[in-house]
Amino acid sequence: MSEFLKFAFEVLSQVVYNIVTWLVAFAKVFVTGWFEYFVIFKTYFPTLSIVGKVLSVLLMILLAAIPIVIILLLIRRAILNYQLKADKSDNAALYREIGRLNKQVLDLMEEKNSILALKVNAMGGTERIPYMGASALTDDVIPSVGNVTDPGKAVQGAAAKAGAAAIISGTDDPKKAPVVRAVVSSDPGETVEHRFPKLTLVDQKYAAFQYPQYNNDITLEEFVEGYRLFAASQMKLYYTPEIIRRFVAGMAASKLLILEGISGTGKTSLPYSFSRYMENPATIVSVQPSYRDRTEILGYFNEFSKRFNETEFLRALYEANYRPDPTLIVLDEMNLARIEYYFAEMLSVLEMPNEDEWVLDLVPTAWEGDPVKMEGGKIHVSTATWFVGTANNDDSTFTITDKVYDRAMPIELNERADAFECELQPHCDITAEHLQYLFQKAKTEHPISEESLEKLQKMDNYLVTRFKLSFGNRIMKQMYDFIPVYVACGGTELGGMDYIIARKVLKKFESMNVTFVRDEITGLINYIDKTFGKAEMEDSKSYLRRIQNLY
Repeated sequence: MSEFLKFAFEVLSQVVYNIVTWLVAFAKVFVTGWFEYFVIFKTYFPTLSIVGKVLSVLLMILLAAIPIVIILLLIRRAILNYQLKADKSDNAALYREIGRLNKQVLDLMEEKNSILALKVNAMGGTERIPYMGASALTDDVIPSVGNVTDPGKAVQGAAAKAGAAAIISGTDDPKKAPVVRAVVSSDPGETVEHRFPKLTLVDQKYAAFQYPQYNNDITLEEFVEGYRLFAASQMKLYYTPEIIRRFVAGMAASKLLILEGISGTGKTSLPYSFSRYMENPATIVSVQPSYRDRTEILGYFNEFSKRFNETEFLRALYEANYRPDPTLIVLDEMNLARIEYYFAEMLSVLEMPNEDEWVLDLVPTAWEGDPVKMEGGKIHVSTATWFVGTANNDDSTFTITDKVYDRAMPIELNERADAFECELQPHCDITAEHLQYLFQKAKTEHPISEESLEKLQKMDNYLVTRFKLSFGNRIMKQMYDFIPVYVACGGTELGGMDYIIARKVLKKFESMNVTFVRDEITGLINYIDKTFGKAEMEDSKSYLRRIQNLY
């Protein structure tokens, strides 16, 4: 045991000796050693050259700076520690103040809930508490403290009658909060219960609407050229016949059109002026980046007010059921949000083969006084409705996915047409039924030739073999619908086929392997020249060259 103690004593003594030696050395380096440093400096300084003297002074300054910096850092650290300790009392006072404010917030929330509960209970009484929305259009009374808190007080005149009609029958229990609905009436002596103010106003608008005389003799080529002259003469908008041809043929192929291109080429103006040409102005919906689901465009039912928050999109969709002419709804900057999120239900509905199934559920049950064209809380998507989206491709937008592209008809507007003078062109009133008839007539008069179908099949086989890429059933159907109408509007068969292949098939190269696509594109261009001729399919070949240069 004594040997161990001896061992421990020697080890610990050596540790203490080393620590003390280190501390002494540290003090000597930065504190007590300065006398020695100064003696050495004084000895050598007279013998040094000019450069040596400058360097020696700089070296002494550097050595002096090290302990000064260390001392300053230690002082700063001490000051911070002192300030933190001094702030403890202030922090405690701050925490107490925060707790007091939180308590006040809770008290105010409790008071607000009590007021809301009072209003809801008052709505369950025998008098009417008007909803200040569409009911402001009638001779309603404004809620007051008296008629809210005194259930025995009667409301006189029309408001009392409306209140009695607005309460759901079958209960007198205030806790069940019967529904009070807004009132809009075209007849001062008549009240109509409803929860869709905008849609009810649409019903009133078309109750005595005078429809124009529609032109059922116009041909597609005349229709296209008439619009081009109308846009130029009355709206000072200029489009090439090719763009208008693609737009009308796109309407034949899909209910959703996407206009892409650089800013200032007239993407939004095209559908708007087209709708003015048909005397049914388009509804323009500005898509916001916050759009996430269907409620952004269709609205939602407010359970508290028992009223549906309608949107302009919903109003236009409902109004289309009254209009025999084509209705265009424009989704401006549609890819500011993800289309497959907020427009998903519309995409699914438009894919239904039976047009009777084109319905949207708005509310689960029907109420007395719901809009005329609504059945069981559902509205029908009219076949006379087309959705036109405009899209820019920049850092502020989302990429349009293949799911959306496959269902839509993309149209590129990358250049403006030259201005020209023409005589004043009148409107053209045409029904959607006649327009669909013209589309079907074009398919009968301008079917795709067997020669073109054979070339198309060869190209399909080539794409499957080299790129594992094929023409899907949806694309083939759109091609059968697009090309005949494109020809009837003044285009050529290969021109229409070229456009569909470039925008619907070759566009998928953008999502494929970069190196693989770049190496194979030259061979594909040569195959297109060999199959269709060097003078044909310029749109597809220029698109392929653009992808090749991009990669």
